[in-house]
Amino acid sequence: MAGQQDGIRHRKRAANSSDKVVEEPSRDGDGATEHGDKQGAKVHPQGSQHAPEIEANSYWLTRVIFLRSIAFIYLTAFVVAFHQNKQLIGSEGLLPTRLYLDRIKNYAGGEVNAKSLSFAPTLLWFVDIEGAIDHWLDVLAYSGMALSGMVLLSGSGNMVVMATLWVLYHSLVGVGQRWYTFGWESQLLETGFLAIFMCPLLSLRQFPKRTPTPWVTLWGFRWLIFRIMLGAGLIKIRGDQCWRDLTCMNYHYETQPVPNPMSYYMHQSPELMHKFETLSNHIIELVVPIFILLPWRPTRMIAGALQILFQVVLIISGNLSFLNWLTILPSICCFDDKSLAWFFPDWLSSAKNTVRAIQREEKEGSGPQATSGVYIRRVLHISLAVLIGYLSIPVVGNLLSSKQAMNTSFDPLRLVNTYGAFGSVTKQRTEVIFEGTASPNPKDPNAVWMEYEFKCKPGNISRRPCLISPYHYRLDWLMWFAAFQSYQSNPWLVHLAGKLLYNDEGVTSLIDHNPFKDGDPPRFVRAQHYRYQYTEIGSKQAQEGAWWKRRLIGSYLPEVSLESLESYIKSQSWDLPKYAKRKIREERRAKRS
Repeated sequence: MAGQQDGIRHRKRAANSSDKVVEEPSRDGDGATEHGDKQGAKVHPQGSQHAPEIEANSYWLTRVIFLRSIAFIYLTAFVVAFHQNKQLIGSEGLLPTRLYLDRIKNYAGGEVNAKSLSFAPTLLWFVDIEGAIDHWLDVLAYSGMALSGMVLLSGSGNMVVMATLWVLYHSLVGVGQRWYTFGWESQLLETGFLAIFMCPLLSLRQFPKRTPTPWVTLWGFRWLIFRIMLGAGLIKIRGDQCWRDLTCMNYHYETQPVPNPMSYYMHQSPELMHKFETLSNHIIELVVPIFILLPWRPTRMIAGALQILFQVVLIISGNLSFLNWLTILPSICCFDDKSLAWFFPDWLSSAKNTVRAIQREEKEGSGPQATSGVYIRRVLHISLAVLIGYLSIPVVGNLLSSKQAMNTSFDPLRLVNTYGAFGSVTKQRTEVIFEGTASPNPKDPNAVWMEYEFKCKPGNISRRPCLISPYHYRLDWLMWFAAFQSYQSNPWLVHLAGKLLYNDEGVTSLIDHNPFKDGDPPRFVRAQHYRYQYTEIGSKQAQEGAWWKRRLIGSYLPEVSLESLESYIKSQSWDLPKYAKRKIREERRAKRS
């Protein structure tokens, strides 16, 4: 009977029957009421129900928020992969995966072994990619989107799901080549690896009572954000003089890889504001991280909040892929259930009731009894702590070194890495602008050259800077680096020019405007080098709708035709479609005649 009484709704009536008050306590996830199993809720004169506060130093709600957050990042990364990887690393991509894996395989002795796996940890070694690489790239992306979407919606995950997500994304990073060489890829892999151990082995419940959020993962994430920020701060202090002069922010908003509309306005802040921004950057990156590792709750929470606020400012000020969104994640682990309870209002979720019940059971000692699985997890967590400590040795050595390396991995699986950003700041913005012409003579002064427009990078001076973060255009990002390098250092850029010469559908899907889309492809393509600057707010150019002003520096890539590129394309083992080969034969006949 006592068990049946748990389900009975208790009612408390006022003495005056005309002034009745009914109280029905809400239930937690196990069917227990908030204030006990057999007693009704305490009723106040107005009939309101007072629930006990969530206690500090438990992390059930923290895990829910963290898992949803990392699932959102994974989902974004897999969406980017689905829309762009076939064009970048597919069978007819700018840097084909097949050729990359063949080179590694030959270097490793002609077979798939530990050596080849350490160079490129990817599932693609174990499938037949000959002629089917695009299919398998889609399989990886679709699988990642499905699993991350499930975790995002449910707010829960288990070790199997999180490990699968990690392996899937590792498989893309392993073959991503130049397109996947940036710090946020390693950072997502390290974050994703720790997230595996945050979850129960198989249960998909949001609040698995036998598996509270492990302390090793909470401190692992705090150690991660400490290294990220300290590495970024030290690389700046040791790098460009402008960081020490407090002048770097005079240039950053204009010269960063992919500016957004706010970058235009923030660039034109007063000099004193830029100095304050630079000094604040140093404090956030070099001083505040120390307080994250202190065992005092208030300082840890303040430090975590400052880190999150800093990343939000960076998100507002530029398109830095999902980097800043991802960097918010480890700071979430600076907050416990008490501080995050406001994310779970009672009218929307019963999560707080469930956590209250768990905390009450822990106090009363009536929670679930420890099983052998609990002890196995403890051993696993201790082993994880030892592994993180061991792999952190070269990372700490790098942080202390005057020759600090930025965004470097010291193990092939990228489990513990070193980070940094903008150790040097470009003082002038230059852009590579591709152009094509239908003229048979590219040297003819009357030849009409028409510009290609990329998705997001500056080109047309009247086009508003884009706003895409956390989404990421990998081709646009690499074009920024190419602008202060040379085409000889970027073979993919020559391949890009070749594909524009026959209107390759894959490549043209990565750009915003192809002037030859509805007609014959160009006979010649070239790339010009321009200096770009923001127009001043209120200037005549700005009033006419120009966001940028530019001047020609010179030629970046000379005029090329398919016929002139044929030997180079063959030397790189890149494929040419039949219609491109036919165009080459036509160009040769026209040249002879």
